[in-house]
Amino acid sequence: MASPDAFHPDLPDHDHDHGTTAADGSPPRARLHHIRADGLDGDTAQSGGMRRFAAISGASVGSKRIWMGQTHVAPETASANHHHGASETAIHVIEGHPEFVFLDDSGGAPEEIRIRTSPGDYIFVPPYVPHREENPGRDGEAVVVIARSTQEAIVVDLPELYVLGGAGDSGESG
Repeated sequence: MASPDAFHPDLPDHDHDHGTTAADGSPPRARLHHIRADGLDGDTAQSGGMRRFAAISGASVGSKRIWMGQTHVAPETASANHHHGASETAIHVIEGHPEFVFLDDSGGAPEEIRIRTSPGDYIFVPPYVPHREENPGRDGEAVVVIARSTQEAIVVDLPELYVLGGAGDSGESG
């Protein structure tokens, strides 16, 4: 497998000149890292109905405070209900029309809210907020790019959606 780093062909071979890892065995932090589209890592936290692929992570590039990757949701498929622990999550829709579902009680009683998106749209998911992603379409998978404020992907599957701070919230941190 090729190195995840790519350098201009006229530059010296840094992998041989300076080593491919830092003293602690992690990827070097003093240079840029290039993760090719075919180099995404599928060995990451998963929820039912979804395939997640890591691009930027502590393991791949030595990141300390961010994780970034892709999620693919097949047609007529929904993820399990879940949250992402203490991580803030930003989502950019690349392909398809995924829907993001959560419960909101700002009107007094919990109500299921469904956000319908299109390519180019963004979604922000605050820490610990239970939600679900769906691809109700029949024509193709939905593809999104996800960035999280933690070094690795955190996925905590839940038996049901609940309002954060409500009766279903155990108050546990993750």
